[in-house]
Amino acid sequence: MKKKLGRLIPWTICVLTFLVIIGLTKLNVFQSLEFKSYDARVNFSAKFSKPNDDIVLILVDQYSITQANKTFGWSWPWPREAYGKIYSFLDQGKASSCTYDILFTEPSILGQSDDDAFANLLSSGTHTKSYAAQFMSEGQLLNPIEKIKDSLSNLSNTTSATDEDGTIRRTRITDDFEGHTLVSMGFRPVYDLEDGVPSGLPSTYDNTKNTETLRLNFRGDINRYPHFCAFDILDCIDKTSRGEEYEDFSAEDFENAHVFVLYYAPGLFDICSSPVSKVYPGSGIPITTLDNLLSKDFIRDIPLWLNYLFVLLFCIAGVHLAHFSGKRKRTFSIVAANILSITLGIGLVNALTYIGFVKCLYMWSVPLLAAFVFSYLAKASIDYFMEGRQKRFIKGAFSQYLSPSVINQLISNPEKLKLGGEKRNISIFFSDVQSFTTLSEGLTPEKLTDLLNCYLSEMSSIILETGGTIDKYEGDAIIAFWNAPTDIPNHSNMALEVAVKCQQRLKEMEDFFISKVGRPMWTRIGINTGDAVVGNMGSQTRFDYTMFGDAVNLASRLEGLNKQFGTYIMCSESTMAQVSDNGTNLAFRQLGKVQVVGKTQAVTVYEPMLKEEYQKNFDSLEKFSQGLNLFYDGKIKEALSVFETNTSDAPSSKYAEHCREIIEDKTVIDEHWTGVWIAKGK
Repeated sequence: MKKKLGRLIPWTICVLTFLVIIGLTKLNVFQSLEFKSYDARVNFSAKFSKPNDDIVLILVDQYSITQANKTFGWSWPWPREAYGKIYSFLDQGKASSCTYDILFTEPSILGQSDDDAFANLLSSGTHTKSYAAQFMSEGQLLNPIEKIKDSLSNLSNTTSATDEDGTIRRTRITDDFEGHTLVSMGFRPVYDLEDGVPSGLPSTYDNTKNTETLRLNFRGDINRYPHFCAFDILDCIDKTSRGEEYEDFSAEDFENAHVFVLYYAPGLFDICSSPVSKVYPGSGIPITTLDNLLSKDFIRDIPLWLNYLFVLLFCIAGVHLAHFSGKRKRTFSIVAANILSITLGIGLVNALTYIGFVKCLYMWSVPLLAAFVFSYLAKASIDYFMEGRQKRFIKGAFSQYLSPSVINQLISNPEKLKLGGEKRNISIFFSDVQSFTTLSEGLTPEKLTDLLNCYLSEMSSIILETGGTIDKYEGDAIIAFWNAPTDIPNHSNMALEVAVKCQQRLKEMEDFFISKVGRPMWTRIGINTGDAVVGNMGSQTRFDYTMFGDAVNLASRLEGLNKQFGTYIMCSESTMAQVSDNGTNLAFRQLGKVQVVGKTQAVTVYEPMLKEEYQKNFDSLEKFSQGLNLFYDGKIKEALSVFETNTSDAPSSKYAEHCREIIEDKTVIDEHWTGVWIAKGK
């Protein structure tokens, strides 16, 4: 069930985040940020675009105004005949069109003759189409005066399509005014009403909708286009009319060009807000429109379903990257992984949307970023919550019988904890206080409890310091093991070293115990290494982390067997062999071959001790070994003689008693004799 829930959570996050992002997008929650993202992409892509060379600008700038005043004696405004001369110059050079982004809605202040001169020059053109601006304002359509209007090839509308934030990012081909179709200035030079929509428009453009807009692909500053000062044109006209040469350019340089004549002096030209600049020349809109039309590179919206798909994909990416980051083990690694993942996700969104824009494709940016970030944070938050709950579970489940260091390992590597059970090679520890029942009879319950708690605390701290796991306490008995739930490479060494340290600690506490109970306390310890099943065993509501198996039973038998051999630590041959292979500061003496209760196969058991102790008692231990070998060979009387002379050694005394029993029982010693000690009880 938990696995299914674990697989369901990421997809639930993806679906819910997807629905939320789409809903917020539909409600225009991201619109303001999306506009900013769009403008940033415009400025980025402008660096990779090239203005169309067929578009040329003639600028009525401050330089032109100043020089015209000095050269021709013109004050501002100029006589309209000047604009007519510019048109005639362009017509002479066979320019394709001449568009005046200038309003001629009022008669010239120089009189009708000035307007007539301008109109006559426009009418005399044979090659170059002429257009002038018309403007819709507050329900009124402002057109050039009739004389000029009739002389033009046509009119062009300068009304712009403005977004909600007041920025112009789009354009229209046409507008309607009282049943009349008004063609936008940028389209007019190539617009043909008879053929309908001009070439160069996106295939998705719907020419049946006058409200349909097109996204402009800005080139940056309009100064990137080929441009000339209006005075230089007029100066060229004046000098060539007087037979002088003008070397900088000629009318022929404008052949097939689409020319815009516009005001460019401070205070004269209108400004607008565009993605390129908040004080962008208004003339830049029709110029950019015509450029996009000629270059066939308007910005095209990708299909709506594809935007939805990208939102879903980045939801999935956010969830998966959050999952990847959460798998790190160390705090620094987690922080680094999160920074890397978030940077990667944001970078991927930006790369996709920016490169797409350079390729003239517009797709959502902020909704994609929001989809990634929201899904990432949602997954990371849920993982954090689940991890916290898992940490609390591990601490609650193991704090009573695992050391803090082991608990921290489990928290960092929860996969090492398999709920239910797993087979592991472990070293098992059983201990029991000698004659504890007799000792406890003289104590009140309170004093007995205090004594027992003191003893168990001292012994447990030694076990936990080495990474041991305390299985349980049974009265004065302690059951523990090593190498589960976390790996401890030298677990057999740990178990035996703990056994020796426990005995040393009890020796150090002799005075304390004598003051409490009138005598020292001794504990017998049995240790075995082998395969066992470990895990959380119990019901769904209550369980213990415990172990079971033959290896566990043998360790329990060895603890009790100490009494029969007069020892306080006993281990199996498997433990001894593993410790010897690992390297140790312990020495061992073989105690015998024992058939424990419930088993038919004998096991060889050993008494571990510090090497210093082994050297100190070397003669006695050697004498015991001599007697043991005689016992194995069936030479019971000879073995008895050796054991009886080794009176300071408890195991020798126990073997001496055992030899006497064999002699008294007249046990047959023949070729089937194996020297196995048959345990009398558990």
